[in-house]
Amino acid sequence: MEFLTGVKKSETLEINELLEDGLEGKTVRLNGSVHTVRNMGDVAFVVLRKRGGLIQTVYEQGVTDADIKDIREGSVLEAEGTLNKEDRAPNGIEVRLQKVKILSQPTEPMPLPIGKWKLNTSLEAKLNYRPIALRNVRERAKFKIQEGVVRGFRDFLHEQGFTEIHTPKIGAKSAEGGANLFRLEYFHKPAILQQSPQFYKQMMVGVFDRVYEVAPVFRAEKHNTKRHLNEYTSLDFEMGYIDGFEDIMAMETGFIQYTMELLKKDYAREIKMLGIEIPEVSKIPAVRFDEAKKAVSEKYNREIKNPNDLDPEEEQLIGKYYKEECGSDFVFITHYPSKKRPFYAMDDPEDTRVTLSFDLLFRGLEITTGGQRIHEYPMLKEKMDSRNMDEEGMEQYLSCFKHGMPPHGGLGIGLERFIMQLIKEENVREVTLFPRDLSRLTP
Repeated sequence: MEFLTGVKKSETLEINELLEDGLEGKTVRLNGSVHTVRNMGDVAFVVLRKRGGLIQTVYEQGVTDADIKDIREGSVLEAEGTLNKEDRAPNGIEVRLQKVKILSQPTEPMPLPIGKWKLNTSLEAKLNYRPIALRNVRERAKFKIQEGVVRGFRDFLHEQGFTEIHTPKIGAKSAEGGANLFRLEYFHKPAILQQSPQFYKQMMVGVFDRVYEVAPVFRAEKHNTKRHLNEYTSLDFEMGYIDGFEDIMAMETGFIQYTMELLKKDYAREIKMLGIEIPEVSKIPAVRFDEAKKAVSEKYNREIKNPNDLDPEEEQLIGKYYKEECGSDFVFITHYPSKKRPFYAMDDPEDTRVTLSFDLLFRGLEITTGGQRIHEYPMLKEKMDSRNMDEEGMEQYLSCFKHGMPPHGGLGIGLERFIMQLIKEENVREVTLFPRDLSRLTP
């Protein structure tokens, strides 16, 4: 009988371990995938790709116990050799190979030039060969930044007393309403894929006070634009016992501040690799919806076409305006018209034509929608009746309000849009691992 006592210590070293003091001139063992091979004849430079980045190894004819013909792009190997300093190599070190064990060999040539610094190929090609394209270190770095943002969201909210929850994505009723729903049959019953965890996170405010979730949401929008996806990752939180919707904006500001510092500290290599400009977030302006529209209309001589919503061009101009006026890449737009917000949005008691809600624009693109919710059952029922809404499928949601709920609010952040704007990509699919849109269901 054998017993497992914990994580097994590996004999092969990662890049951070190879960079530790005292290993120069010593024999080390490592593994990795062959990223590039530069064959000079008797000597070849073999760059391995590992989770921590790239490391250069040196093949020497008559010293390394392998045939250089067997070491090619895509080969996966385990090796042993002497570690030396080399300023010209990635991370300033290299391993002069002595023993090489081939763990697997490619059976086809690479469809994309992943060894190049920039993967200069079409987005369509990158998406068609997504698992291969992401072996390019710069493409991979985008998703390390994405990891950092999600990590920042979780860590910051945990520090603020939030509980992580996991809600179902198949439901009987949508929180958002409207026609943009993926409908399906669920054991001979009609069902939908959730557009938001809104109902569930509100119900859980009555249990935990503060909750958050990182999960996919689904929108059956027939858009084929650079900013729309039919499945995306939403960073959601909901918090109770608020004094006003400003508390929600303040919490998001804190998350962004925390996350930008985390990226600078733990993701400096990826920031440098991608040339990311970390935005200044010591303060974020908050401006009323009508005031923002008016300011942009006057400054850029643009007619207000839709008084109840912002179109993409208007969002870009608002972002430009407050960057010029306040030096901020972010701006909260508050008090959206009630007719453009869901039934659970709290109307402004001073002007019920608008809501105590907001969007957050980042470099001219909406990445967040949030606000204060109605927490008293009679008010919620009145709002539903005014919109001729049917309660079917929402009985459990409504029941929590019948039994008392604290003043609360929350938001949802589109992760991919956030990353798209942070990295300054032009298409949200560039920062989506496996995008789902009108035409793409694979890979």
